[in-house]
Amino acid sequence: MSLDEIKADIKAIIAEKSCGPIFIRLSWHDAGVYSTGKLTGGCPNAAMRFTDGGEGTFGANAGLPDVGISFLKPVTDKYVSSGVISNADLWTLAANVAIEAMGGPAIPTRFGRTDAKSSAESVESQVGRLPDGDKGIDHLREIFHPKGFTDKDIVALSGAHTVGKCHADRSGFDGKWTEDHLSFNNGYFKEMLAKEYADETTAQGCPQKKHGASGTIMLISDLALLDAPFREYVDLYAKDQEAFFKDFVAAWVKLQENGCEGLRDTL
Repeated sequence: MSLDEIKADIKAIIAEKSCGPIFIRLSWHDAGVYSTGKLTGGCPNAAMRFTDGGEGTFGANAGLPDVGISFLKPVTDKYVSSGVISNADLWTLAANVAIEAMGGPAIPTRFGRTDAKSSAESVESQVGRLPDGDKGIDHLREIFHPKGFTDKDIVALSGAHTVGKCHADRSGFDGKWTEDHLSFNNGYFKEMLAKEYADETTAQGCPQKKHGASGTIMLISDLALLDAPFREYVDLYAKDQEAFFKDFVAAWVKLQENGCEGLRDTL
């Protein structure tokens, strides 16, 4: 069982289910709980597998334990159960395969993450660890700076919103960020600059911004990137997709490896 075989099986699922975006979100929320600020600890350990408590029950992770993990089940049964790869490494790899399969950059994946054995290995809460879509610059910095990210990194990572969409029954927000939401490119930044958005409140009571003609949305946390000093990177990435890809890969790999030790280049 080789790495190429695992990648091929992941690609087949993505092609059949159009589930690349949720694989990205699964890895991001698994790894994104890491912090070194007022809160410490956290790492990509696939704790969301357990829904009796902990990360598998966080509101921010709605849809991941039941939908995201379920899409990966055939690969999990084939490779994790036989000890070839851990769940946490598989989630990392699936996200990276998805990004490239949707037209994004190739992302190096290192291995050696250890799976949580129970929900008790979760962090205590999503609060202060995962960002809220209805808040602005100060909140983004409070979340991302303790993870070791710069303002530029925040903008680059936000560019992952170029794919996927919000589901009202999960986050309370509703809609896709870009018109071509299954293509990983710099469309998020281009559309943010080109469109005018009006205030809207979803049926779940969440404030968001909507472009009337296309129906695409932006969250308050997205449009906060139009303020200085974030704006210079939005402008750059809208003009230069390669610059976006380069900075995204650097920040994304850091996100996926935060809190990990002894990672290796091979399975």
